[in-house]
Amino acid sequence: MEVETSIDQTTSANDSKMLPRPRLSRDLVLRTALQLADRDGIQALTMRKLAQELAVEAMSLYHHVANKIELLDGLIDLVFAEIDLPAPEDEWKTALRARAVSAHAALIRHPWAIGLMESRTAPGPATLRHHDAVLGCLRAGGFSLPATAHAYSLLDSYIYGFAMQQINLPFGTSDQAAPVADAMLAQMPAGDYPHLIEMAMNHVLQPGYAYADEFEIGLDLILDGIELLRSGAGDTAFHG
Repeated sequence: MEVETSIDQTTSANDSKMLPRPRLSRDLVLRTALQLADRDGIQALTMRKLAQELAVEAMSLYHHVANKIELLDGLIDLVFAEIDLPAPEDEWKTALRARAVSAHAALIRHPWAIGLMESRTAPGPATLRHHDAVLGCLRAGGFSLPATAHAYSLLDSYIYGFAMQQINLPFGTSDQAAPVADAMLAQMPAGDYPHLIEMAMNHVLQPGYAYADEFEIGLDLILDGIELLRSGAGDTAFHG
């Protein structure tokens, strides 16, 4: 029985070695690169490292992506594809709120993408489809063309900016904030900075605090403000 078991194990191991690797394709290249960027950061992503991950020669990648720039274009298109498009049947504010929440979640999953999302000069189909859908939602919601531009810029500035701040903040919850606060408070002279002390002790360090919760609070305030553009009431604020 021991001999048979040993033979079976050897056969199984040999069979696994003989299993064909997935055929190299553009989609496989991009999705593997996405995993590497998420794991190691975008600066660590190279064509050579990607080829090693795929167990292929680096030159074979160039049949699917022409260069590193095209690779980045494809990665950003994958991130945009993860973001929910505004639902045509929803009222504009509901649709854009859902899209913003989805976009924020995608950026938290792929923090390396924040600085690249709007930098591509050869955007892919998912990127173009996304931008067109957001513009269409605003236009269908009654926004003028200038108001649409203002609203879109404001929303995306908030989404990208909040995600960047959330990622770089040294804490996200009250438990994580406690040692940071202790270190900071130890350096503050007694009686100085009373408002910082109040915020830390009576808000950030309270049970249940999560910085991420601030995103949707701020988002609702911005959407309410954008509604002024729709009615034309915000024209003077934007044009003097």
